[in-house]
Amino acid sequence: MTRVRQVKSNFTAGEISQELLGRGDLVAYQNGAAKLRNLFIHPTGGVTRRDGLRYIDSISGNGRLIPFEFNAQQTYLLVLTSNQIDIYFNDVKISTLSSPWPANDINQVVWTQSADTLLLVHPDYPPKTLVRNGLEQFVLEDWVFFADDNIIYQPFYKFADSSVTLTPSGTTGNITLTASSDIFSPGHAGTRLQVAGKQVEINSYDSPTVVSVTVIEDLPDASSTIDWFEQAYSAVRGYPTTVTFHQDRLVIGGSRDLPNRLWFSKSGDLFNFDLGTGLDDEGIEFAILSDQVNAIRGVFSGRHLQIFTSGAEWIVTGTPLTPTSVQLNRQTRVGSVINRYVPPVTVDGATVFVAENSQEIREFLYTDIEQAYTAIDLALASRHIPNNIIDQDYDQYRRLIFAVRADGKFATMTFYRAERVRAWTLHETDGHVHSISVVGQNAYLLVERDGVFQIEKFDDTVQLDSTLSGESALAKATWSGLSHLEGKQVTVVADDVALDDTYLVTDGSITLNSAVNKVIVGLSYMHILEPLPLALNEGSAGRKIRLIEGIFRVYKTQALRLDVGQGLKDVPLKQFGEDEILNAPPLAISGDVRVRGLGWLKDGTESFWQIAQDLPYKFTLLSAAVEIKVND
Repeated sequence: MTRVRQVKSNFTAGEISQELLGRGDLVAYQNGAAKLRNLFIHPTGGVTRRDGLRYIDSISGNGRLIPFEFNAQQTYLLVLTSNQIDIYFNDVKISTLSSPWPANDINQVVWTQSADTLLLVHPDYPPKTLVRNGLEQFVLEDWVFFADDNIIYQPFYKFADSSVTLTPSGTTGNITLTASSDIFSPGHAGTRLQVAGKQVEINSYDSPTVVSVTVIEDLPDASSTIDWFEQAYSAVRGYPTTVTFHQDRLVIGGSRDLPNRLWFSKSGDLFNFDLGTGLDDEGIEFAILSDQVNAIRGVFSGRHLQIFTSGAEWIVTGTPLTPTSVQLNRQTRVGSVINRYVPPVTVDGATVFVAENSQEIREFLYTDIEQAYTAIDLALASRHIPNNIIDQDYDQYRRLIFAVRADGKFATMTFYRAERVRAWTLHETDGHVHSISVVGQNAYLLVERDGVFQIEKFDDTVQLDSTLSGESALAKATWSGLSHLEGKQVTVVADDVALDDTYLVTDGSITLNSAVNKVIVGLSYMHILEPLPLALNEGSAGRKIRLIEGIFRVYKTQALRLDVGQGLKDVPLKQFGEDEILNAPPLAISGDVRVRGLGWLKDGTESFWQIAQDLPYKFTLLSAAVEIKVND
């Protein structure tokens, strides 16, 4: 018989697709795993039971989480629900504002922030500004374009055919405008036109060809002209789709009726879109025209202004960006998701975005060798994990990209570009995750549990989900305040010891079998780790295999439940040979755990061992070494 020794020193390739079980020659195979569930992967290679989720609040319904970061000490979580914005500071709701977006339209809301102002846009609703006026004071208002002497410097566009003319009945005061074709609708009332370079405001709709207007600037004459434009954003033509700040300009990417057009404000004057005479600091406007549809889905300020469209990725260059220096260049042809807004995130100089098929997460990165951008698939070896992504955010402190899937699960990718670490793992909770947002050093989820929508925060001090904790100087058995878990079977950590029994939450409370001083109450979740099958050489393929011994190097681990051929069993963890103490909190152990294996594997695609644990204790595995016998 042949003995094989295998050392798994890291898991920096994450969970590998079953399609690669025959590719033992790949580095990803050597550093990957067959299954990783509810585990965070460290950039250094080890895996840790993911943080639990601490309950923050219940909200009115489904929605979206948005970060608002004024500075490191003043960070806010915004919760968008149907026609409402709830604002949280230090996990406490401090304000509720009315908003125009119903539940079904929230997924198309796009935002960007500058200092104490957050801009929010949606192609079907007037754009809004959320202004922070104080520590706990916020105001939601309509955008106001720069105006001088009642001249509003907003974008204009001629939506009608270029040959359509307007004929004014006069040059001053209240007049009528008559069009040569049907171009007006009742929604035009209150909007502005530019006629022969002069602004007028529509007072009323008279017919598809006639409107009554007030002349803001005297018209040069009353003759028919093709030189006219209407304001680009209105109830008739739709509103901005995306927005960002770049080189001290406000950039608007697309609108409902002009999906492939870009507008740049004047430099240093963010709401002034006056094109003027094309001076360096004046506004810029142009369309993305090519051989395919280019509806703009995202604009991102990086090394260059990056434009993510439905069919390709573009960059706008110009140093500085001026009407004469601006250039538009297509870089890649991937396309971005179109049925909702999934914000691009920046990681170590790269921009990570979700592809149009919602199945791929791509890294948009400038390469000096090619002097161009590439769009690399970050989940090529883990294709099954980022499936139908609906939201994402990046946690720079954990070095994790969080990706929420439409099926309610969420994935994380440990992303460390300098070390070429791209490690995926999948996570599940007793509920349906709808949104993710990273605010400062905290990551929040919007989770639906049995029809109740809750905000929960990752917390490394708990190992349960939807968790609340409590303390009492006087020991007690009944603990209340758990209405968000009504009807659920919950797990309890009492005085730092996990209780064997689960408890049903009734009338918002539970009663334990004995009195305790401190509890952590929540929903259990199981972490699972299975290695990939041994990559056998040609001479040993198809043979029976047996695990002789496994050496598992753990770090600050309180519990280890392991299957090496006899089913899942708890492996005793002792520190320096000391005996375990009954009814005491488990020690956090660091070191090697040796376990003997039992039984032969007939199928070469099976794993030699499995770790699966729902105990609410800390677990970290740094490496695993196994000795395997192959039957000749």
